[in-house]
Amino acid sequence: MVTPKILAALRRLAERRVPLGALCTGGFALAKAGLLDKYRATIHWENLSALREDFPRINLSDQLFSIDRDRFTCSGGVAPLDLMLHLVEEKHGARVSQLISEQFMIERVRSGRDRQYVPLRAQIGVGHESLIKVARLMEENIEKPRSLDEIASATGLSRRQIERLFKRHLDCVPKRYYLQVRLRRARELLLQTSMPIIDITAACGFQSPPHFSRCYRAQYGCPPSSERQRQQRKPAAALTEVVPV
Repeated sequence: MVTPKILAALRRLAERRVPLGALCTGGFALAKAGLLDKYRATIHWENLSALREDFPRINLSDQLFSIDRDRFTCSGGVAPLDLMLHLVEEKHGARVSQLISEQFMIERVRSGRDRQYVPLRAQIGVGHESLIKVARLMEENIEKPRSLDEIASATGLSRRQIERLFKRHLDCVPKRYYLQVRLRRARELLLQTSMPIIDITAACGFQSPPHFSRCYRAQYGCPPSSERQRQQRKPAAALTEVVPV
């Protein structure tokens, strides 16, 4: 429960320019104190809609964590560990951050560019079964993407109905949503397996490695080869240095 005393204490700290942070639903305390207004912030996906509704002045993000000036906010689960490792890396370097992650047996240190996976039901509510059915069909057909006409036929909807559903509830066209689903799967394979990029290209339904690379760069800001190389360099750098005792 966020009491008036807690809110007053948070405001006093903010007046003294003390950096403030919150994990998961702790973000509500900063929001109620007015300390996230005009800041970029995040919270667990289950609470995104409520926070957005109650505090429209916050620039909400679906990232795992957000750092905006002297405000630190984070989604739930294990994401606070990702935030901690990011802060350690900023202050002490990638070597120390990587060594800590190895102690926690983390295969990949996620960055601020990683986003929460928000289940579609949580985004649109359970009352939109038709849209959920279409999205599920897309997720089940990643290696060989189905055309919109094929999806329409399989779900008993018209092409126009599907387009209207995606525009109204997700503010995007079906083709774009389908591409994001495939790119998300590709990124999982890229960072969590040793599959060759050409095999990931085929597994996620892309026409060729150059086509895959263009789409990946547009979504994540770098080509898949650079993303994998950066990920592989981190543990290598840590292992080549001796840790002082």
